[in-house]
Amino acid sequence: MTKSIPNLASPFAGLRPAPNRSHEIAAPPYDVVSSDEARALVKDKPHSFLHVSRAEIDLPPNTDPYSDVVYAQARSNIKAFEEQNFLIRDDNPAFYVYRMTTGDKVQTGVAFSASVDAYQNNRIRKHELTRPLKEDDRVRQIENVDAHTGPVLMVYAADQQLAEALASATDKEPDGVVHQLFGVRHELWVVSDPHKIASIAGRLNRMPSMYIADGHHRTAAAARVSDARAQANPSHNGTEPYTGFLAVAFPDEEVTILAYNRLVADLHGHNSEQFLQALAQHFELRVTDEPATPIKRYSFGMYLDGRWFTLEPQEPLTGSDPVTRLDVSVLDRLIIQPLLGITDSRTDTRIEFVGGSRGPSGLSERVDSGEMAVGFSLFPTSLDDLMAVADAGKIMPPKSTWFDPKLADGVISLPLN
Repeated sequence: MTKSIPNLASPFAGLRPAPNRSHEIAAPPYDVVSSDEARALVKDKPHSFLHVSRAEIDLPPNTDPYSDVVYAQARSNIKAFEEQNFLIRDDNPAFYVYRMTTGDKVQTGVAFSASVDAYQNNRIRKHELTRPLKEDDRVRQIENVDAHTGPVLMVYAADQQLAEALASATDKEPDGVVHQLFGVRHELWVVSDPHKIASIAGRLNRMPSMYIADGHHRTAAAARVSDARAQANPSHNGTEPYTGFLAVAFPDEEVTILAYNRLVADLHGHNSEQFLQALAQHFELRVTDEPATPIKRYSFGMYLDGRWFTLEPQEPLTGSDPVTRLDVSVLDRLIIQPLLGITDSRTDTRIEFVGGSRGPSGLSERVDSGEMAVGFSLFPTSLDDLMAVADAGKIMPPKSTWFDPKLADGVISLPLN
């Protein structure tokens, strides 16, 4: 008997801001702001979703963000938002068209309940490993708020018929609008018409695969929650809300990947001159008056001792393996591991990652402060490279891609109760 292929996507009855409340509630993703930044952002915004996603902001400043009291506060806050009718639940399953607009750039995707089965069977494909601490944090957050509140950004090969179905659903005023969140306009349309639901579901579930772009920890945590709840439920039949997780998927032609840059806390016993001499064994180094932002593959920028350098490999870099040919892999192989002694970027606390949206100053300011010793800017990983790695069943080095813009938290959530 042939095992049936799990669907990728299903409609769900969402939890979302009440009419005209989206701008009060929507917040940047929990993992792109620090606790201090979140506290500053919620001033005069008592219903910001940061009170759910970064609930430590409602507790004393020295509170451990992974303590039980933080998750309890998140549970209390989301319950209060719903009781006060700032958040409402849809009565029936729906799809949700989600659009982000930044200047002239428009991305139109669809929010759905993504199948945990499809993820575990590699139809929803990953390209990163997760950090245990962050994965545990997401499990506890999901369990305490009883919902998936952080959407996973996914990508699919552009589909003209799906694009037409989504366009048809946006021929009315949106059901939720965030006019400006970090320079991005977010709009949401509820698709509740049964014919439109069937059309969208048909196109999504015909796709051979989708790719996780941003949200590996949320996806892995969702799978753990699903497995645990299924085992604890003697009546489990596979249709329960916990068998899915919140995803928003966009066509590949509309997404943008920025670089994911690196900072390292020390030079692993080298002084600056020794480090530059070691680099010169493999790279042509040039000092530049401007921040070094690479414009081609296999070129790197470096900030050290108040100066920007460009680094160009002395030998051509080629290869057929989809992982080793990545720029982040080359940086690891030639600099991070042999010269800076970091053999596992997932667990070593000496290395940090800075999204490209923060610009070169995101590196130089932290080196100038003395907090970090050296920063590296990279050329962005391409979407073709991401798909090649995922299709090969391989894993990229940590933090290889920074998708921009980011989905907002609070615009749509998937309740599990």
